[in-house]
Amino acid sequence: MVWDDVRLFLFVAREGSLSAAARRMRLDPATVGRRVARLEQAIDAPLFRKSPTGYEPTEAAERLIQHAEAAEAAMAQVTPEVAGTARSLTGTIRVGAPDGCATFLLPQVTRKIAQDNPGLEIQVVALPRVFNLSKREADMAVAVSRPTSGRLTVQKIADYGLRLAASKSYLADAPPIETTDDLGMHPIVGYIPELIFDAELDYLADVGISRVDFAANLVSVQYAWLKSGAGVGIVHDFAMAGSPELIEVLAPNMRLQRSFWLIRHADDRRVDRLNRFARLLGDGIRHEIERLRPNA
Repeated sequence: MVWDDVRLFLFVAREGSLSAAARRMRLDPATVGRRVARLEQAIDAPLFRKSPTGYEPTEAAERLIQHAEAAEAAMAQVTPEVAGTARSLTGTIRVGAPDGCATFLLPQVTRKIAQDNPGLEIQVVALPRVFNLSKREADMAVAVSRPTSGRLTVQKIADYGLRLAASKSYLADAPPIETTDDLGMHPIVGYIPELIFDAELDYLADVGISRVDFAANLVSVQYAWLKSGAGVGIVHDFAMAGSPELIEVLAPNMRLQRSFWLIRHADDRRVDRLNRFARLLGDGIRHEIERLRPNA
């Protein structure tokens, strides 16, 4: 069994396709396919099955992943230990996140990390659903609730706030909002109810609103609607800070608190570069949330 073949196998398992793995490894997809086939011949078992969503690991692949990642973690430690010093982070690290975090926090955080580690490529994937780290959709993920199952490590990053808001232009021509009953006269911006993938995102239910007039599955679309004067909706504190045109409504009774959690595959706690990146990511998110926290 050749280590380079095993390494390619890991990339295919994490990326879910030969072409994506080839791009990350700067190889031709056909070469990746041949190397995976050679590895399958070496262990006498198929490693992937094709599906509409890509290459899914077989049971044999899942077993191999555990051993391959342990070997990868051990090899990642060799050079720093021999050199006696920690190197800059290199390679590619993919972070999954809900789009509110991905839009308003991660650009600043990851830019700083990349500046300090010029050999590092950072990929941010914003998906309106829970990430599957077992299928290696990402190396780590920021989540809005703590998972209760799976071989995962979970670390709380920070609490953040949300508040009901509308644009100055909208409020200038709309009926006054003095009580929650007054909200019945205003269009409401929020999530598409059946596409809310985590109960922690059901903000409107928590403030007693059951109607949605402008509904989207992405925070970024809701945010754009609110800025354009479409109506009233929930906004993250860290988004309010950069939007002077938005005004809080019914303060402080309509304020909510949520938390961000950093989720990783349990086996990755042995990977030094991922541990270091996770610390930088968590510290950066905490700093940004505090920096962007509204005064009142």
